[in-house]
Amino acid sequence: MDSLILPILTFFPLLGAVILLFMPKEKPGAIKLTSILVSLAPLAISIWLWIAYDRTAAAFPNGSQFGINAAWIPSLGVSFKMGVDGLSIPLIFITTLLTTLSLIYSTFIDLRPKEFFWMFLLLETGMLGVFTALDFVLFFVFWEVSLVPMYFLIGIWGGPRREYAAIKFFIYTMVASMAMLLAILGLYFTSGNTFDMQKIALANPFASPSLIGSLVFWGLFLGFAVKTPMFPFHTWLPDAHVEAPTAGSVILAGVLLKMGTYGFMRILMPIMPQQFQQYWWIIALVSVVSIKYGASVPMAQSDLKKLIAYSSMNHMGYVTLGCAVAGAGVAGVSEHARTLALNGAQMQAFSHGLITGALFFLVGILYERAHTRNLADFGGLGAKIPIYTGMLAFCSFASLWLPGMTGFIAELSVLVGTYNISPLFAGLALIGIVMTAAYMLWMMQRVLLGPLNPKWENMPDADGREIVSLAPLMALMLLFGVLPGPLFAFFSNASGAILGLFH
Repeated sequence: MDSLILPILTFFPLLGAVILLFMPKEKPGAIKLTSILVSLAPLAISIWLWIAYDRTAAAFPNGSQFGINAAWIPSLGVSFKMGVDGLSIPLIFITTLLTTLSLIYSTFIDLRPKEFFWMFLLLETGMLGVFTALDFVLFFVFWEVSLVPMYFLIGIWGGPRREYAAIKFFIYTMVASMAMLLAILGLYFTSGNTFDMQKIALANPFASPSLIGSLVFWGLFLGFAVKTPMFPFHTWLPDAHVEAPTAGSVILAGVLLKMGTYGFMRILMPIMPQQFQQYWWIIALVSVVSIKYGASVPMAQSDLKKLIAYSSMNHMGYVTLGCAVAGAGVAGVSEHARTLALNGAQMQAFSHGLITGALFFLVGILYERAHTRNLADFGGLGAKIPIYTGMLAFCSFASLWLPGMTGFIAELSVLVGTYNISPLFAGLALIGIVMTAAYMLWMMQRVLLGPLNPKWENMPDADGREIVSLAPLMALMLLFGVLPGPLFAFFSNASGAILGLFH
């Protein structure tokens, strides 16, 4: 029997956006409160999905839960098909959580607040649709829907170079989307004219090596690699992050980048396992380059926000590395090592959403007080604003692999799994962790230690709104860092199904 819970989850923010359209712009307080209340419903549903999900049932492509499958465009083989498994539910939760916290944080927005909050709710619908869709056309529609609100959030509420950053973001992601669309059409024509992801994965249309199969693989790869972003497709990321409003940066890092790695694990690995085994070493090599590049460039940054932006490239490299080695075409590797690498990749995606989302909130808090992000302008804030200092130190240590935090168990799992498959790639990735510690400690030293700049003598500490925006993320970093078992139960369920297709 079809369930309506996923359509309600996905389209409830869109309903809220429609309600905002009919609210008078002269009542910004009511608009902001309505947006926050609307966002609480998807958050509550995502928590219910987490609790109600059966971790022992079959995962994609052999099964999904809370699904719905209705004819949409029968003549083209397009259906309105949704479902979730252990891969998508944690990402749905992080999407709804970060959206609610971003709206709470953004209540200070005075420039066109009606449009800002309307765009944010539309963006939430697009992101949730990507993580619930099991039909390629539906997936692509939601993928593109999420692009448009982010373009306007950067272009209208961004920094001085917002138009340039928004256009660059749009062009990069649109070109990648076109490559992905062509690859989807290739899958459609070779799979009996269906866009059903599960049917295509089970049919394995490119089981035999072929030129068409390779072109389809690399078309999908480009679409996901730009979104992740992987080197050398990353150049849109620093500009978009630096110019985006704080809440936009939080969602961009916390959710939109995960759409790329979700594509690796939901589409590229289970639908094209033979091609993934053939080209795994290229993906692993590019991932290691992304790790090293994303860990070295922050050391040269003077802009705090750009430093955190490049760190995303570093951390997301561990996600794609875990995917690459899990699907490696290497004989004699234990199933445990592959599962560990893929579990670590999923954990790292979830962890990065918590940690980097929190770090962008912290950058925004500082910028709203100082109106500068130049590291040379700070120093000595540790004694002046102790609450902010504690939060920044906590999240920075989580980012640099401190044991007891989610980042530690995530990257450790990826590294151990990688070592069992390729000690060379594991060794190169390990260097990136050392470099991460270097630039995060350097950043904290420049901001918090040393003599206080007299300009910040009267800087206020973090207020209640800011603490509420950060506290849930910090609590989850610690909770799942100390007790990762509940998360790994989800991830193992999905990993087993994906890796089963590689035999």
